[in-house]
Amino acid sequence: MSTNSATSTLKLIFIPAVITLAITLLRLVGELQHWAPALFSREAGGGAAIIGISWLPPLLGIYYARKLLHNDEAPVSAGRVILFAILGFVLMGLGGFVGFAPEVQFPGKIIVGLLLMTASGVVQFLPWRKLANVLLAYALAARIPVIIVMFLAIKGNWQTHYDVAQSGFPAMDWFSKFIQIGFLPQVFLWIPFTLITGALTAGITAAIMQRGKAIRTATV
Repeated sequence: MSTNSATSTLKLIFIPAVITLAITLLRLVGELQHWAPALFSREAGGGAAIIGISWLPPLLGIYYARKLLHNDEAPVSAGRVILFAILGFVLMGLGGFVGFAPEVQFPGKIIVGLLLMTASGVVQFLPWRKLANVLLAYALAARIPVIIVMFLAIKGNWQTHYDVAQSGFPAMDWFSKFIQIGFLPQVFLWIPFTLITGALTAGITAAIMQRGKAIRTATV
């Protein structure tokens, strides 16, 4: 990646990354202070609380698509971007099933599942590389702070959604727990999720904008 390209990517993700970090810290404070559960749920998995960062990637896909298109960095085909995003969802679902469904049993199943989930994000680079670079940079900026928060929360047993495991989770030392409910999901689930959902809404946005541009050109 050239210096200009890196600078452009950092410029694109800076404000979204700051907003995401602010939401992460607000969520943590809200849970530690036992604020409204509907906004700051402490249940395992987050309890679908309103204050969170998982809803940001689809919105940012729209934002990044508009920015890139205005900079003449459009994909060759918006339709391919959408199709590869759908493929990403399929690969992610397949990876989750193969790797973690109890009815699937074979040696190395978790590794295969994680590889499939990784592939779900990797394929997003094929139809629109610049967008995928931006989404990956944002995903890292968003998820590394969460990994750090989860490390501290699990070590300190803070009783937040960052460290509480699902019912039936086996007893283990805190570091093993961090790897299983903190590090692995953030890296192999949420980073690909960011790439896929961002790519889907970006592809739809690009298709609408390019069609609108073609109509305006045809009527001139």
